[in-house]
Amino acid sequence: MLLAVDVGNTNVKFALVEGTEIRTRWRIATDPRRTADQYAVWLTQLMALEGYARDVVDAVVVSTVVPRALHNIQLLADKYFGVEAMVAGRAPLTWGIALDVKEPQSVGADRAVNAIAAHAAIPGDLVMISFGTATTLDHIDYRGAYKGGLIAPGVNLSLEALVAAAAKLPRIAVETPPDASVIGTTTESQMQIGIYWGYVAMLEGLIARMKAEIGRPAKVIATGGLAHVFQEHSHLFDHIDPDLTLRGIALLYQNAGQSS
Repeated sequence: MLLAVDVGNTNVKFALVEGTEIRTRWRIATDPRRTADQYAVWLTQLMALEGYARDVVDAVVVSTVVPRALHNIQLLADKYFGVEAMVAGRAPLTWGIALDVKEPQSVGADRAVNAIAAHAAIPGDLVMISFGTATTLDHIDYRGAYKGGLIAPGVNLSLEALVAAAAKLPRIAVETPPDASVIGTTTESQMQIGIYWGYVAMLEGLIARMKAEIGRPAKVIATGGLAHVFQEHSHLFDHIDPDLTLRGIALLYQNAGQSS
């Protein structure tokens, strides 16, 4: 069974994958200082609660955008699972898709594996949106090539910056407003409206611009915890897959096995 590890700027996600089916998943806050031993105590206890022993893992694949966190994940794989961790984007797990941009070496691993999973799930041109520490929009063409995209501040990052810079503004959660009104009557409702409908307007505009630039019909696929929140009132996306990155890791591993 594959242990897929997605190291993001905010969270590290672990998943047990059998074939292409995700059996179970867990997440922990990203901390490059967390040791392999600390990961092992946390992860093996969670695996046991789900009825899995350590020896079910026969491969570990890591996709990371936090280079400093990689060593301890590799040590976790070696010391506690008895396998050498493979790293997405490095031999033998080279991407297998075209990164058709000026600096392909700078494309984040998460965006590349998302492209692999999105193209496998939906034919044709795609606009791929990922809600994380940053909000990214990417174009995957009908051949599966990564054509580039854009990076905007993440929703929570924007909210944290707003609260930090304005002394009297309270901390609020990112939630769906109760209705479509954009005129709030309390400080909290005005903040909620500004964040929610402000991001909806940004996404509507960027999606429209990207589709116009692509010049062919394109579907929109979204991933990340906030995708469902923004879909509730706005219906921006054709498809939502919260496990897109984990599926991309699994496909990358599977494709490498088929080509070897």
